[in-house]
Amino acid sequence: MKFEKYPFSSQLITNLSEAGWVRPTDIQFKAIPPILKGEDVLAIAQTGTGKTAAFAIPIIQKLQQSKPKFKSIRSIVMVPTRELALQISGVFNQLGKNTGLKTFCVFGGVEQDHQIAQLQSGLDILIATPGRMFDLVSQGFIILDNIEILVLDEADHMLDLGFIKDIRDLIRFLPKKRQTLFFSATIDADIKKLAYSLVNNPIRIQISPNNPVAKNVDHSVAFIEMDDKRFFLERLISNNPDSKILVFVRTKVRAERVSGAMARIDIEAKTLHGDKDQKERLYVHKQFKEGTIKILIATDVSARGIDIPNVEFVVNYDMPEQPENYIHRVGRTGRGTHRGNAISFCSSEEREILEEIEVYLGHKINIADLNKSEYQETIDFSGEAISDWKTLMKNADIDFKAQEIKRERKKKKKK
Repeated sequence: MKFEKYPFSSQLITNLSEAGWVRPTDIQFKAIPPILKGEDVLAIAQTGTGKTAAFAIPIIQKLQQSKPKFKSIRSIVMVPTRELALQISGVFNQLGKNTGLKTFCVFGGVEQDHQIAQLQSGLDILIATPGRMFDLVSQGFIILDNIEILVLDEADHMLDLGFIKDIRDLIRFLPKKRQTLFFSATIDADIKKLAYSLVNNPIRIQISPNNPVAKNVDHSVAFIEMDDKRFFLERLISNNPDSKILVFVRTKVRAERVSGAMARIDIEAKTLHGDKDQKERLYVHKQFKEGTIKILIATDVSARGIDIPNVEFVVNYDMPEQPENYIHRVGRTGRGTHRGNAISFCSSEEREILEEIEVYLGHKINIADLNKSEYQETIDFSGEAISDWKTLMKNADIDFKAQEIKRERKKKKKK
């Protein structure tokens, strides 16, 4: 059924049409009706399936229908990262245009004065990260007495980031009579426990195809030694000069190191990680989204929920430590109706991580075969002069070994 057939306001239908959204995705088709009815929803769906619109559309429709007597925050969407907060805020502003609803987002890492001023001017929908939101609630700048709808988005990632205490503390300030919507890409025992402590007799929706990787993503793994990865990244970039390429690495140090390696061969690449201040992160994100820069090297802070259009390639330069992060990383490409490609560079030291990912996926990942001749040709193809192998090897391996030690410690603790 097309959106124009739904019982939406004419303005919302116009906004959906202008955004180019004609028909709902599976998660939207299943989630919108119960949300409109006021039921609690627990929704599990893989990344790239349109989860944000699945709750944004019915929330906008519901809030339009019942205007309060006085201005107050009526819906809160809690998310794990500032980038995601801004992205979701953009969706609400786009779909809520000319409806009379005001949306704003608050997050940490910036001065709070501007955010406080916006809060005091009145709004309907607040998008927030738990830490900053709890701070502003504690200071009395956010009043939650009239909340009608609570949304927890990317809930699994919020647990990973240790926000569980902030979330539970915030719940104490919310009205008991409210609608709660719980959205997550993955679910496990901890997620279930949190979800069922917040929702009341929820409608459970799970979009779980046999392959958790989106069908529009062609993903494979290439066995490349740690010291050689930069050569293969260089060749991929050189062979696809007009493509937008998102490269994932393990640590902030690695991000800067790989960026430096690309700079030595005159390839411009920007980095995105937790050591960047908020202004710089937003600027880099904007450049990559608009295509001003084509190569972005990021840590997993960018793997969750961020919708960057037209990413042709995702490169797992380092294999992700957590198997579920593989899904979130490769999900940055092949979004919506677009096809995408993801390639993982797996070194000898990372074979165990690959096996864990394949167990999580429930199937083997296709291998991109490289014979010895092709492998050597890629190294020879490089424009980087290799003069000090010992230094290069040391730089490439130093933080991997530290991570390896951590993994061994975890195993010992489990035993």
